[in-house]
Amino acid sequence: MEKIILTGDRPTGRLHLGHYVGSLRRRIELQNSGEFDKIFIMIADAQALTDNADNPEKVRQNIIQVALDYLSAGLDPSKVNIFIQSMVPQLTELTFYYMNLVTVQRLQRNPTVKQEIKMRGFSESEDGSDNKAGTPVGFFCYPISQAADITAFKATTVPVGEDQEPMIEQCREIVRKFNSVYGPTLVEPEILLPDNAACLRLPGTDGKAKMSKSLGNCIYLSDSEEEVVRKVKGMFTDPGHLQVSDPGKVEGNPVFTYLDAFCRPEHFERYASCFVGKKSSFEFHSLDEAKAQYRAGGLGDMMLKNFLAAILNETLEPMRQRRAELEKDLPAVWEILRKGTQAAEAVAAQTLDDVRKSMRINYFDDSELTGLK
Repeated sequence: MEKIILTGDRPTGRLHLGHYVGSLRRRIELQNSGEFDKIFIMIADAQALTDNADNPEKVRQNIIQVALDYLSAGLDPSKVNIFIQSMVPQLTELTFYYMNLVTVQRLQRNPTVKQEIKMRGFSESEDGSDNKAGTPVGFFCYPISQAADITAFKATTVPVGEDQEPMIEQCREIVRKFNSVYGPTLVEPEILLPDNAACLRLPGTDGKAKMSKSLGNCIYLSDSEEEVVRKVKGMFTDPGHLQVSDPGKVEGNPVFTYLDAFCRPEHFERYASCFVGKKSSFEFHSLDEAKAQYRAGGLGDMMLKNFLAAILNETLEPMRQRRAELEKDLPAVWEILRKGTQAAEAVAAQTLDDVRKSMRINYFDDSELTGLK
């Protein structure tokens, strides 16, 4: 069996560091590993419309932004197929068939769906009597749509953040149900989580559990050097660390979570000047040493923030440079998307043929039924 990856992002805005550490960085490593036969990267515009139907221009304009983020981060169109979800109509038909294999009650129990509905403030009342907009059916059913996306390409591996585990499990349930009813047709995928625990869910700069565009607590991959410095300096830390001399908490401190995700031993020598001040100076060789000093007291938040900002800007600078070059020829970027979408549609069409055959709804192809040759 071929080893195939399917993953992607909703084009509701530029991609941020949460996307990068949660999945994008791993995708680049996987594309360069040579371990996979095919890799499909989806710009999930149809899924984005489930809660942006009244503002399609937002989705439309961000397709190119996400594509630029992908390419500037290092995704290589000669190794992966980057495609636009809505331009592969077979995904919609597969979703429709899978809807009959999932109950409303099962969707209501999906933790990710429940969390997303709550985060967006959708009403749980049937008539919207609480003066909030009700949950769009399309949004409610997006675990089914996601299962169609994954199975259309017979993906064996789906690299995502840990918040998507319930979605992948629901996809696996749909695959098992379909195969048990209609015969072995679909491939059951495996989830691939980030190998760095700090990357499972990168918090927002405000200390909220998740970096989110809607919460305005993101550092974007396309942010300028000055924007990164400004956002890092404003980051939430330990509210009990009022004085530099006070002992500080490392656990739950976003600055240290970001350092866990991005810091490497060589950074301490490269940016040693960040720990030199008028009142105190330190020489660290590892993040564990910095954590120990912070817990003991004496290490100021601003030293750590300057260190983190330097590391993040080192990480993002190559992306900024590649993005600047890509922006000079946007038609070439659109051509990459067109070719990737054509390749994706060809694969999805074959899967749909297999599904219709298994369900015995390929009427005109069944000569025993029609008598046609």
